[in-house]
Amino acid sequence: MIEKEILKRILSSVILVPLTLYVLMKGSYIFNFFLFLCFSISVYEWFKLTKNFWLKIVGTFFLIFSFLTIFKLRNYIDNDYSLILFVLIICISTDIGGYIFGKILKGPKLTKISPNKTFSGTFGSFFLSTTITIIFFKFVQFNINFDTIFHLIIIIILISFVSQLGDLTISYFKRESKIKDTGNIIPGHGGILDRIDGMIFAFPFFYLLNGLNF
Repeated sequence: MIEKEILKRILSSVILVPLTLYVLMKGSYIFNFFLFLCFSISVYEWFKLTKNFWLKIVGTFFLIFSFLTIFKLRNYIDNDYSLILFVLIICISTDIGGYIFGKILKGPKLTKISPNKTFSGTFGSFFLSTTITIIFFKFVQFNINFDTIFHLIIIIILISFVSQLGDLTISYFKRESKIKDTGNIIPGHGGILDRIDGMIFAFPFFYLLNGLNF
């Protein structure tokens, strides 16, 4: 059963990753439509996830702000996809690092909010996100400048940390609602919010950092 779920996860990723990259690089109305679609599904899943009316409203406003920062990063700031790709790489490698290191090394649990999260997984998230992003920086032309490698590493760790907090936040609400996934639109992954839980926190954080010229 577990192997079947992993296979579904891999097959979904094989389709999703190239599609997302294409839409991101293409930009214009294709990207904006894709972003609006993800936003609409996220709001729908959030309304299903939460029972409290005011929590639904606050969460919706947060999602509006989060997706608006993604929209602005792609369409207004240099009209380039480097900034979004930078955050995406960190968030995705954070998820993968946490999953792989947590499964292999196991060890003490991080929190009761998400029983599958471990300290080894947290270390793996920081380690893999830092390693993968630095490698991408070496071989891929990003339209982003950092003064030193230390500066780059600090930014990566901060974004990875916020992404993990986002993951735990959505996990908390799922636990409160006694559900495993926010939806079933993505085979092996669950809902849109399950897939972008860390990203919806990481993008606003990076947008604010970028505005402060950190």
